[in-house]
Amino acid sequence: MAALGKRSIWSWCRSRFLRIAVVPLLTVLVCAVSADQTEEYLKREHSLTKPYQGVGSSSSSLWDLMGSVLVTPQYVRLTPDQQSKQGAVWNRMPCYLRDWELQVHFKVHGQGKKNLNGDGFALWFTKDRMQEGSVFGSKHNFVGLGVFVDTYPNEEKQHEKKRYSAGNEQRPLSFLYQRIFPYVSAMVSNGSLTYDHSRDGRPTELGGCTAMVRNLNHDTFLVIRYVKRRLTVMIDIDGKQEWRDCLDVPGVRLPRGYYFGASAATGDLSDNHDIISLKLYQITVERTPTEEKADKEVFIPSVDNMKLPGVEDAAESMSGFALFLIIFFSLLGLVFAGVILLIVYNKWQERSRKHFY
Repeated sequence: MAALGKRSIWSWCRSRFLRIAVVPLLTVLVCAVSADQTEEYLKREHSLTKPYQGVGSSSSSLWDLMGSVLVTPQYVRLTPDQQSKQGAVWNRMPCYLRDWELQVHFKVHGQGKKNLNGDGFALWFTKDRMQEGSVFGSKHNFVGLGVFVDTYPNEEKQHEKKRYSAGNEQRPLSFLYQRIFPYVSAMVSNGSLTYDHSRDGRPTELGGCTAMVRNLNHDTFLVIRYVKRRLTVMIDIDGKQEWRDCLDVPGVRLPRGYYFGASAATGDLSDNHDIISLKLYQITVERTPTEEKADKEVFIPSVDNMKLPGVEDAAESMSGFALFLIIFFSLLGLVFAGVILLIVYNKWQERSRKHFY
């Protein structure tokens, strides 16, 4: 009985030890393993990180350079703090991920004072790559997604010039939605929309936020997240290592197989636009059978409840063509039926004549 009592006490102590010490330890280990597994979702073929070995200069490099880009061991400078410069870096590999997150470590700095700097930089997920243009160094009629960090208020300055021109000192800008620059915005285009640089992209933006990113002594980050057809942009620019919401848009439909890139431009005003890293993560998301069924392959960029020029026109032209085909084949069917009836009628007449004689 004494031995049995000792065994019972030992079993009880052992079970308590397992619950108190071992189980929490296993939980910590599992969490640590899970945390390590998230690193496995980093897609290195779509990421640009230090020390940028071979970028732009090697045939095996995954990134191409365009314009005035300067590669150093510490950053990739899209434009120097000089007037009329353009530069871009583009991934060579098309991205076929369904859900992804792009984390951008960047720095914008220069000698210009507030509103005496420009123009900004853009992040791209587009059908075409390495296309120079007027939108932060890239083409204006792009197909895909553009996220813009605009550092100069073009529209506001143009209105100020009109107000203070001779004989035209009129109402202030209170009738406009006041933006504070630098300003982050996003746009989706099927190629029929263009980014209106003179209006800072206002007519076509999906949303945006103010982001005071210039000449900061701490790191600045931006993240673009695309999960379950939902586009989210967040910023971490206060040195607190905290993400702050910038825009959140559901119903964004982006095709797969597009390219990631970053570009920047300067005009009469300038800034250094540096990319320190671009890290793309694959996001694994569970979907219900209903969501899987509804999540069909996309071939043309679009946003739910937002009419993009060209899409409706194409649909109308398709419906017109379909109507033409319906009418054509209907007439063809009537002619064919008429010919058959005529043949049957002639046969019937021949039989009638034979029967009569």
